[in-house]
Amino acid sequence: MTGMDTASRHDRPFLMGFIGDAATEALIRDGLGPFVGFTIDLRRGSVRTATAALRRQATPKILIVDIGDEKQPISALRELANVVEPDVSVLLVGALDSADFYREVTRGLGVLEYLPRPLTREKIAREFGPVLVGQIPERDNGGRCVTVTGVRGGVGASTIAANLAWLFGVAMQRHTVLLDADLYRGMAALLLDVAAGAGLCQALEMPERIDVLLVERAVVRATERLHVLADRLDFMTELNCAPAATRALLGVLRHRYNFIVADVPFVPNGFSRDLLMDVHQRILVLEPTLASVRETLRLLEVPPGPLQKQRPVLVLNRMGRPGTLNRRQVEDALKSHVDLIIPDLPRQVGNAETLGEAAAGTRGVFRNAMLELARQVDAVGMLDVGSGLSVLPTAGSGRRWLSLGRR
Repeated sequence: MTGMDTASRHDRPFLMGFIGDAATEALIRDGLGPFVGFTIDLRRGSVRTATAALRRQATPKILIVDIGDEKQPISALRELANVVEPDVSVLLVGALDSADFYREVTRGLGVLEYLPRPLTREKIAREFGPVLVGQIPERDNGGRCVTVTGVRGGVGASTIAANLAWLFGVAMQRHTVLLDADLYRGMAALLLDVAAGAGLCQALEMPERIDVLLVERAVVRATERLHVLADRLDFMTELNCAPAATRALLGVLRHRYNFIVADVPFVPNGFSRDLLMDVHQRILVLEPTLASVRETLRLLEVPPGPLQKQRPVLVLNRMGRPGTLNRRQVEDALKSHVDLIIPDLPRQVGNAETLGEAAAGTRGVFRNAMLELARQVDAVGMLDVGSGLSVLPTAGSGRRWLSLGRR
């Protein structure tokens, strides 16, 4: 077979297509036949059909979609983005022959290539064929990484990280992994009622072994689209995180998941420091106490990483607990505003933690706070249709919806 490497995951198809009519299907089969040595999986349908099908099965490496009869193609492609893995290469065929539309789907949405009708076998072979043999332009097409760090122990950062990951993976139906970077006392698996996996510590010590297959063996599945990557180190064992191991791990995770939510403790080790530097956005969780304010100021002094375009999102948790500061006192001490306030909800959040359930699964103040936090970390425009969620996008945030190809 002449084609790109398909050994990354045994459950992932190489090529799949959803085509609207028999004539176009025949042209695609004829045009791409010389590039592949297996039967091409083409199905009759549209972008809506593709979205429905890929909610229930693994995302192919290459996806061909016919948008010819779709009256709202941009909206339909955004819905498709909600259900596929971020490194999929999407090829489109359609009826609209417009330079503006071409720029919108390729530059704005990240589609790899778009061909308008009329189609010919030669045109399909010339434009789509090279993709099948691995001749794809280099691109940054990974998922979005955020860290959640409690400025002190016990401020609720692990709870917020687990619920944010649950919101992405379950409520929004996006491919999500919750990475627990506290390898000694991690709570992520416990909060989602799963057992911690194994293999993460070994991977950090030997980064040359980090690949998709290792990640697939190390993660634990909480739900179909929410996975947990955690490990447990003995307290007498030293973590040896090799140089560049964190970046290698994130690189693999970004090609597998739409969202990586990392629960990162405020501790002076290489793994935590590297995570804080190599993600897109940091979230700092504090309580309304002087001790929390002091530690927040220390963490705000940590320089931003190369992918970070704004200061950390500040989440003031357990607001209103007796004997604590009010919002104005906290902001005056920080000389900065807080981005999100979560009231003290000991019964709702505590009961959910005891049962190993997500507090964000229940409608109310906490769920609304998690939705707002998703907006704060630029995860808007990614809500699953029918999820019952509603987050209004901010200006300029709705176009980078997925990396369906190049950016």
